[in-house]
Amino acid sequence: MAEERTGGREEAQRVFDALEALKAIEDEATRAREISTFLRAYGPKIKELSDLRRDYVRGQRERNVSFRAIAAELKIHPSTVQDIVRDYSGSGMTRPRKKEAKDADGGGAAE
Repeated sequence: MAEERTGGREEAQRVFDALEALKAIEDEATRAREISTFLRAYGPKIKELSDLRRDYVRGQRERNVSFRAIAAELKIHPSTVQDIVRDYSGSGMTRPRKKEAKDADGGGAAE
């Protein structure tokens, strides 16, 4: 019952605590080795989690739920919901840039 009330928050908190424990390992070599072990084992799990969230978001959109309503429910930004729907997973640095408007005299931006 507690899981239903918290909506899984307790499970997420346990994961956060485990990640903090990894970061707190004092010996650098041991910490790096343990982080490597974690990434090797859980990297594919991150994709699975992303896929589950994507499926939920798409299902909501099929029910005509707005981007803003989904974002509010998931406590994420509406543009993140749009990115999920569009299958976009890169950083903002890799997005195609909008064409820059030229200034009034037809030239580029002043330097």
